[in-house]
Amino acid sequence: MTKHSAESSLPLFPLQAVLFPGGLLSLKVFEARYLDLMASCLREQRPFGVVALRTGSEVRGSKGHVEFESTGVLAELLDVDSEQPGILHVRCRGTARFALESSLQRDDGLWLAQIAAVAGDVVVPPPAALRDTVQALANAIAALEAQGASPFLRPYDFDNAGWVANRWCEILPIPLGAKQKLMELVDPMARLKVVDQFLRSNGVVN
Repeated sequence: MTKHSAESSLPLFPLQAVLFPGGLLSLKVFEARYLDLMASCLREQRPFGVVALRTGSEVRGSKGHVEFESTGVLAELLDVDSEQPGILHVRCRGTARFALESSLQRDDGLWLAQIAAVAGDVVVPPPAALRDTVQALANAIAALEAQGASPFLRPYDFDNAGWVANRWCEILPIPLGAKQKLMELVDPMARLKVVDQFLRSNGVVN
């Protein structure tokens, strides 16, 4: 296993969820290793890495082997709220994708990784054939906001195929593994087309 230095390693937060670039992630943090991580990220103004779990649990002490995906997304802290001692409510924004090159677990349970950057999506407008899927997202956002929910960060970017695809991927009822594969797709238009096909097959878009 590759030797890591604390300075060059990215701390990881494995979750049973997929974070997308531009996405909003809310966390309830109570384990000591992650409380310490949030404190250091706040202090040093640095991100941490979110990776989806293939097997195991993010809670330390859970039985079973922990295995996570090889591609994750950097998360930057937006705000941290401590309503009661020992518990933090954290909101983060997904930024750039990364590929795991190696990882190790510290004695306190925190995972550290050596990573390589993954290129971000090329910004391309959705084609006319997919405008119904864009409009359906705008309608879904309006309906959620009418119920007092705000699952996405502003500003909204409906003219960006990757942004539209990512936001749909976050709210669609699809398996974790499928979300991971969609997040990893390097072509944002291909990602949006997969979403469009899913919506049409389920009658969301005609």
